[in-house]
Amino acid sequence: MLSIDPTIRTWMNDAPGYLAPIEIGAAIRSSGAGVVVESRSDRYRVGDIVYGMTNWQEWVIADEANRFSVIPSGLGLDLATVMNVLGVTGITAYFGLLEVGEFRAGDVVVVSGAAGATGSVVGQLAKARGAARVVGIAGGPDKCAEVVERYGFDDCLDYRESGLSRRLRTACPSGIDLYFDNVGGEVLDAALAAIAMRGRVVLCGAISQYNESGDRRGVANTSMLIMRRGSMRGFIVLDYLDRYAEAQAALATMVHDGTLQHREHLVAGLEHAPDALNLLFSGGNHGKTLVVVDESVSLV
Repeated sequence: MLSIDPTIRTWMNDAPGYLAPIEIGAAIRSSGAGVVVESRSDRYRVGDIVYGMTNWQEWVIADEANRFSVIPSGLGLDLATVMNVLGVTGITAYFGLLEVGEFRAGDVVVVSGAAGATGSVVGQLAKARGAARVVGIAGGPDKCAEVVERYGFDDCLDYRESGLSRRLRTACPSGIDLYFDNVGGEVLDAALAAIAMRGRVVLCGAISQYNESGDRRGVANTSMLIMRRGSMRGFIVLDYLDRYAEAQAALATMVHDGTLQHREHLVAGLEHAPDALNLLFSGGNHGKTLVVVDESVSLV
């Protein structure tokens, strides 16, 4: 299985980033899960299911520069769930909300991309940890309904409708204590206009901007951070690599006790990986998008 994430699109740009751009002619960089078929290392046994940087290809070699983590058996979760909730998207939600966003019980939390793999987990974590109110932002009435009915948010606003700033102020009359941003651009700007005193903004992604070929749409309301004494901070999930197990243990517990709902959007066939990536930008996916390279592999 391949994990299809918005950040893949940023790696295709010939521009500075936290990882080098993908070279022309190289396999597309991607995380994924695979089965060990041959091993000359004590770290891996034949038959182990492992997770790491597989790229968009059928075979990959694990070495010292490209290490993989063995996914333990007996988790009671299928592979798609593990790659979703216990993968980079769930871990991103966990540390982004609790560490970067410094979440506190009683916060009013707003999450963009709320129907997505990361956003849906952020909102559920906030609810479970005692948020006063959790409001999602998503595209279209179907996804907004899913955010409320499936993931338990208090409200969800359709960014495609006009007047998002006004609707955010109505939904959060005391202001937004913590805004978790997955989309950037105009949605981020609308949230800044409704930020509460000493509010925090977590910059996780900017998917609305990744396919922009010209000048990116600017953000005009940064002065609200001055007036409200707010803060805005970006992060990369790799910053917390040595603490992944902490997040995975907490998230697995929530899945097992039913306090964390999840959804996977499976696309069959390696040849359809480009189509799967495009789903993230067209809004055609629901939850975590995964490409099934070999459907015969099972974790449980």
